[in-house]
Amino acid sequence: MARQRGRNQTNGHHPRRYLARRLEILRAAGKQFRKEGFAETGMRDIARAADLSPANLYNYFQGKQEILYFCQDNSLDRLIAALEKVRQMRTSAAEKLHLVIVSHLRCVLDEVEGSAAHLLTGALPPRLQSTLIAKRDRYEDGVRRLIAAGARSGEFVVSDPALTTCAILGALNWSVRWFSPEGRLTPSEIAEEFSDYLIRGLLTKSGAVARRRASREAQYLILKHLSPGLKNSASGR
Repeated sequence: MARQRGRNQTNGHHPRRYLARRLEILRAAGKQFRKEGFAETGMRDIARAADLSPANLYNYFQGKQEILYFCQDNSLDRLIAALEKVRQMRTSAAEKLHLVIVSHLRCVLDEVEGSAAHLLTGALPPRLQSTLIAKRDRYEDGVRRLIAAGARSGEFVVSDPALTTCAILGALNWSVRWFSPEGRLTPSEIAEEFSDYLIRGLLTKSGAVARRRASREAQYLILKHLSPGLKNSASGR
């Protein structure tokens, strides 16, 4: 029964190939949304960008809203998975937050290629919005707990972890509005700059010393484990 159900959900395609193709379509759609805008982009435009016939595109997505939902749902699943791995690591709160920030930006700017659709939750019907909001709140709560733990340990100078979390996540999410794949910096370089800037303002003196001791090479190995499908930031795009 489970195998039959899986075949039905993927329209007869092998599940892994089906998911890979949906991600390719998502990247093509993301480029179109960025270029033309969500409202102005039609399914024929997306099919053309993905090198598919319109009829074949409908084998993967039934409409723009489904593509938009998949974009956000897929991103949130990746963000939550990375956060959970980071929280289990035996390292400082500053290094954990660094890894979360880098994983977050590499996900929304690189994996889902510059897709401004990441912020277009309001274009979805309430039923789908509620599912995404629940995942978003779970992720936000996890980041807040991480920052609060850093404050308790004396690494961070934070009076309101919830407010600090909102400020950091707001800055990270807004990057999809201004990021350009043709710009001077790669997503990995932007992620490192953001991390250094955002965390520097939270650190106590002792926290700063602990952070300097961390090995960047070790961090990249951890990031590769968190997001094995991403390009290594040391080698560029």
